[in-house]
Amino acid sequence: MPERKEVYHKATFENISEEKRKKILDVAVNEFATKGFENANINTIAKKAEVSVGSLYKYFDTKTDLFLTSVSYGISSLEEILDAINEVEEDVILKLEKLIRAAIDFSRRNAVMIKLYNEFTTERNAELGKKLAEKMESITADAYKTAIIQGQISGEIRTDIDPGMAAFLMDNLLVTLQFSYACDYYSERYRIYAGDDIFEKDEFAVRNIVKFVKAALKPNIYPKGM
Repeated sequence: MPERKEVYHKATFENISEEKRKKILDVAVNEFATKGFENANINTIAKKAEVSVGSLYKYFDTKTDLFLTSVSYGISSLEEILDAINEVEEDVILKLEKLIRAAIDFSRRNAVMIKLYNEFTTERNAELGKKLAEKMESITADAYKTAIIQGQISGEIRTDIDPGMAAFLMDNLLVTLQFSYACDYYSERYRIYAGDDIFEKDEFAVRNIVKFVKAALKPNIYPKGM
């Protein structure tokens, strides 16, 4: 029996139309991403989503629940991408290349969602941050770690590196890449290191990141002493 995902909204939220749910969450994501959790305003969200504040509290007990539901909304999109890539049996490095391409594409199309992710990684609310890390990182950690272990079994990935550490480092690379396509500070860093025209050179970026990852994870093909 599949594990039931934790939800933070009331059953009443499921009773409204999909279009209305999507509008509420789109507005909430934008509000939290641009203003942060503490400064995001429930009244503003209600007004832009064209619902009453009372209605929002019929759907969510607290502002935190609305925030966590907004994050879950974004995470579901990421899960679909990871699942589609991991379901195919193919070379692990090719899978990682697809993940890199997907990270760039997802960030371009969902910049506000990535900004929201960046926002909650810097939140001062420790308990909220813990919940978000558990939700977000467990998905990517399991996906990357499984792929790396499978690669070690098949001989595609070196066995002298811990799968958990390799997954952690791979995730850091992809998260920073996503932030670079969506968040001002990281975008500026990306330009400084890779050149002002890097955002017009996606193929160049993918090719170099793949080379870097391959050099780190592939078994050493050179004889000792070389």
